[in-house]
Amino acid sequence: MTAEKPKISVIIAVQDQARDLEQNLPVFLNQQGEEEYEVIVVNDSSVDDSVDVLDRMKAEYSHLYTTFLPFSKVPYPSRLRLALTIGAKAARGEWIVLANINRPPLSDTWIFTLVGNIDNSAEVILDYHNKTNIIQSFSTLEEAAPYIIKAERNSRHGHQGRLFLFRRGIYSTMMVKALRIHDAIKLFDQHIGSYQLCNLRMQVFSKNVFY
Repeated sequence: MTAEKPKISVIIAVQDQARDLEQNLPVFLNQQGEEEYEVIVVNDSSVDDSVDVLDRMKAEYSHLYTTFLPFSKVPYPSRLRLALTIGAKAARGEWIVLANINRPPLSDTWIFTLVGNIDNSAEVILDYHNKTNIIQSFSTLEEAAPYIIKAERNSRHGHQGRLFLFRRGIYSTMMVKALRIHDAIKLFDQHIGSYQLCNLRMQVFSKNVFY
């Protein structure tokens, strides 16, 4: 008897990225195979044409869902963490992918590949969109924390670079068991100092260079 495949929820937070949605969202939505998945886009108070783009695509794709984070003058430590939390609360998948609209899958079998590499003993799976399409599993979220904190830090440079992406831990998407998703989101958008960043880089490199 074939084991039932888990449902996947893909969460993408956007803000004033109508052009990126127009270009890249269909790549997330047009995945091939029998895997059951949903895409949840959290619109962080966009003032461009994002709403129109999303409304048009929802009429075409039944597995696309959207929600909205309104503008607020009340300061919040991280609107990104808040947006991802809203998406996580709406998600129905057993595994949740935290994706970026500017890092779309390179193929229409991306979801198929992720599901095929699910290790039920793992809590986190990192996907590297490169020529070898490396999948890296971690038994616990705590084990993956250095990778996530470094890559998702409050900086525009967390995912930049083209060389030695795997050795540097520059993954494209991460997939987390639903039971740990809120703990994973807490690792996003952190302000870290140069000493901590250097330490994180050493931890990641020392592990991946011999992976």
